[in-house]
Amino acid sequence: MIYNNIKEGVFLSRTNRFIASIEVDGKVETCHVKNTGRCRELLIPGAKVYVQESDNPLRKTRYDLVSVYKGTKLFNIDSIAPNKVFAEWASNSEYFGISPIIKSECRYGNSRFDFYIESDNRKIFVEVKGVTLEKDGVLMFPDAPTERGLKHINELLKCVNDGYEAYVVFIAQTDEAEYFTPNRKTHNAFAEALVNAQKGGVKILCLSCNVKHNEISVKDFVKVCIL
Repeated sequence: MIYNNIKEGVFLSRTNRFIASIEVDGKVETCHVKNTGRCRELLIPGAKVYVQESDNPLRKTRYDLVSVYKGTKLFNIDSIAPNKVFAEWASNSEYFGISPIIKSECRYGNSRFDFYIESDNRKIFVEVKGVTLEKDGVLMFPDAPTERGLKHINELLKCVNDGYEAYVVFIAQTDEAEYFTPNRKTHNAFAEALVNAQKGGVKILCLSCNVKHNEISVKDFVKVCIL
């Protein structure tokens, strides 16, 4: 996934889930935050960020916040990126077969899943989750309670029971980590649902990403520890 019109800036403060103040080219600007998660360990005053400048004169904000440095490690925090990155990887990696048919936003039962894939007589539902929370090399999700995510996990288990394959794919929006685990402290019910889903046949993957100031793509598999 490639970004155009990227500029370097400095994070100043977050007004609400959607709006932040940044400094770009020596000016304080209002910026759209492309992630409604908490991101408290990332969006720290003084952090170096990269933003995408819009050429749409009708927009209320001129910039979108794309990525931020945590120490020396760059994190992409664009909530739209994980689905695009997964789609590119699924199309090119042959993990789901050669030339799979990939459809986005597919409804089944009471949920709308991110992807439905058909390949070599396989029928697969996939839900993708972006991961930006990392501590001491451990990736965790969610960083805030997610009833929607909980519902998706339970619905994927129903897909398996109905004869489909089902995957939860966590896209780590950074380049390396020791392992991924669900964030029990933040949402224990989600963690328990993930354990039950795995026992029921839902496959769980985590993929790290190569993150650059203007690009993000899948790098490698990350070990998954569902405790």
